Amino acid sequence: MQFRFLRTLCAVIGISLSAVLFVQAQTVRRAPTVDDLLTIKSAGGPRISPDGKWVAYTVSETNFKADAYVTQVWVAETATGRTFQLTRGEKSAGNVRWSPDSAWLAFTSDRIGDKNQLFAIQPNGGEAVQLTKSETAVGGFAWSEDGKQIAYLASEPVPQAMKDRKEQLGDFEVVRREYTHLHLWTLDVAEAMAAPGIGKQRTKNKEFSIGSGSWSPDGTRIAFSATVNPDLIQGVTSDIYVLTLADDSVKKIVSQRGPDSDPRWSPDGKQLLFSSAMGQTIYFHTNSRLAIVPAEGGTPRSISDSFDEQPGFVDWNADGVYFTGLEKTASHLFRVDPATSKITRVSGPGDLMAGGFTMTRDGRRLAFSLSSPTALPEIAVSEVANFAPRTLTNMTEQAKQFVLGTREVISWKSQDGTTIEGVLIKPADFDPTKKYPLLCIIHGGPTGIDRPALLSPDTRYYPSDIWAARGALILKVNYRGSAGYGEKFRQLNMRNLGVGDAWDVLSGVEHLIKKGWVDPARVACMGWSQGGYISAFLTAASDRFKAISVGAGISNWATYYYNTDITPFTIQYLGKDPAADPEIYQKTSPMSYIMKARTPTLIQHGENDRRVPIANAYELRQGLEDRGVKTEMVVYKGFGHGINKPRAMRAVMSHNLVWFNHYLWGDALPDLANLPLPKKDEKDAKKDEKKEGNN
Repeated sequence: MQFRFLRTLCAVIGISLSAVLFVQAQTVRRAPTVDDLLTIKSAGGPRISPDGKWVAYTVSETNFKADAYVTQVWVAETATGRTFQLTRGEKSAGNVRWSPDSAWLAFTSDRIGDKNQLFAIQPNGGEAVQLTKSETAVGGFAWSEDGKQIAYLASEPVPQAMKDRKEQLGDFEVVRREYTHLHLWTLDVAEAMAAPGIGKQRTKNKEFSIGSGSWSPDGTRIAFSATVNPDLIQGVTSDIYVLTLADDSVKKIVSQRGPDSDPRWSPDGKQLLFSSAMGQTIYFHTNSRLAIVPAEGGTPRSISDSFDEQPGFVDWNADGVYFTGLEKTASHLFRVDPATSKITRVSGPGDLMAGGFTMTRDGRRLAFSLSSPTALPEIAVSEVANFAPRTLTNMTEQAKQFVLGTREVISWKSQDGTTIEGVLIKPADFDPTKKYPLLCIIHGGPTGIDRPALLSPDTRYYPSDIWAARGALILKVNYRGSAGYGEKFRQLNMRNLGVGDAWDVLSGVEHLIKKGWVDPARVACMGWSQGGYISAFLTAASDRFKAISVGAGISNWATYYYNTDITPFTIQYLGKDPAADPEIYQKTSPMSYIMKARTPTLIQHGENDRRVPIANAYELRQGLEDRGVKTEMVVYKGFGHGINKPRAMRAVMSHNLVWFNHYLWGDALPDLANLPLPKKDEKDAKKDEKKEGNN
């Protein structure tokens, strides 16, 4: 009857039934599922061709069958906006670099064998040509300015003596004595196009391990940065060197305290620009600088002192040095005059969230990634002189079928009067007269930052938009120490980790409660890494929350210090080691407050985490269990500090979803070891049926 009435009505007003049904279908939207959030494709890594005609970029998508995120290279024509996929297959391709004449795109991939090799492909399609046949994986690389050579990084092959030792004595490692150093090779492009090769090794031995480098404009030298070995604790030893290709001689150009890295040549080849701590050995929470030194050596000179954030080099041309940087939750392109150090912001408007800038050879055009509260990251282009982004991709179309929360930046005063900002996600139908459950999601770092971008990366751990669609507020706190707010703000949690961070989260919660938007009995908290540490601190030291999830979090700073792979981090924030200053470790460790703990806590951790060793998770779990606090601990097998495969990410997100759904909405809490499994797609189901029939 209803269908017949609709047909009659359509006839009366003169439109077709199919058109009406099409419009209705277009407007039907739903809440996303866990798998929806995991399978959103993402675009990134834009590289504009030197002539400006093309933009290469990568698109990553989820392959549950292979349990991998597969990345492929795409290309867009800047004139027409036409986009097309360039590489294909089950193996990823990435790290794209244009040849200087824009005729070829080089990229790395493990599509042949199990190690990354270097390949080249033409931008209008065709088969990729393998360029290297390295015994070890190829890392970073760069074309020479004339396009005739490529320099690349790789480790030296395993010596026969090491192979013999393993065969006779088994596999072992003497800690902090045995390293795999990265060295520099150059490859003749014409020869490699004919047949893949290894090229010529330019640096050798164990004197240093190379991080990054660049060709001189005339192609006779390569500048590079290197540490004494590849151990993360040696970041402070990074210095700048120049390799002369004629005789493979190496000269150290910059040798000062603190890290100096990522050297780039001036257009005339007479100077080098690099990222520098300018002699400071404390650098985890301080501003880095862009510094210049004569190519033959001399005293470095900073040109970015007036920029109160971390500058990221983009290009150096006749107009000056271009770099990216944060302004609170925005990110922009800036230009600095290397002679006067005057800095000008190039991009706009003020709330722009752009990154990954690359420039054409003439410095007139840009390609970059662009995000917003209503759009997924898109690839865009603009003229430099008249900045006006024009998007080339339409990744946001994927999200049109979903009901997603709105994003906005809010601010409040913390306990000590410090102004704190955060990103507030509201339900699409938010009503300010209603009280909502609140979930706090805390970023890592601590020098990370949350921004009001649609479906940010933490979505793959914490399904914020599923909760928003159910009727919840989500607060992402840019607590003291976060990037984007200047050096002094990043240093506010020195010797005050956990304590000051807790002030910022709790004051944000109270701010929203006072607005009348939050049900104070239904507030939860979660985070990974440093966010997991803050969550652990809150579960031990506060009774504000109904439930908490601790992801790869620190529970005891002494346990962390003695087991982590990056001990300088702890010293730079707390000042001394645990034996020299036990009081500061007690003040900032969640385990010091465990007697007060009463919040139900989910603990999530990678089995092989070296950054935050899993001993922290077991320590917190036992402390909570000893107090009789409801706790569950899930160990994700085979993973380190991050969970980076789709199936395990599905588990991480599902565990968080059911945990908080139980405590905030009263859903039944399933056995975390036996979660309901997702339905297999039709093809896989038929294959399983066939196997069962054969058995």
